[in-house]
Amino acid sequence: MTNNTLADFNKLTTAEAEALFKREVLSEGFAGFRRLLDSLTDAIKASCDTDMDTVEQSVAKAKRLFPEPVDFSPSWEKIWPELENTIAAKKHIFANVSHVDRAGEWQVIMDNPLVVQEVVCYPALSFEDAAYLYAYFRPKLEKSEYIRLQKIQTVIQEIGS
Repeated sequence: MTNNTLADFNKLTTAEAEALFKREVLSEGFAGFRRLLDSLTDAIKASCDTDMDTVEQSVAKAKRLFPEPVDFSPSWEKIWPELENTIAAKKHIFANVSHVDRAGEWQVIMDNPLVVQEVVCYPALSFEDAAYLYAYFRPKLEKSEYIRLQKIQTVIQEIGS
């Protein structure tokens, strides 16, 4: 596939270039589409406030070019709504945490207090990594589950000997 990075994908500005890209991906099948999805996912993960609109447009373009990702794999039946929901959740985090409050250690916690299961905690994260994890898991919450993104103000840590 000639255009295998998101930067290359975003440079597809003509209908002819998009059609060529689509043919290349379709000819490669699963592997070609997987590279596109991986580049979109990496872009969502790495994006900051100023990148979110570009990433959103990239997902919209991919969705327009490949409206039935289930043709590549049954596991991708809902990939477009999943990516769109992840972007929306990440934009929500960016809109609600000011730049000055982002420094420091963050964590993401998930739990369902109504069932017997382990609490999931992702500690010692940068704001950017925590925002992505929150955005990734937020749309997938089951009934009664909750997710928390929180900044650590004080840490006391001991290591056993």
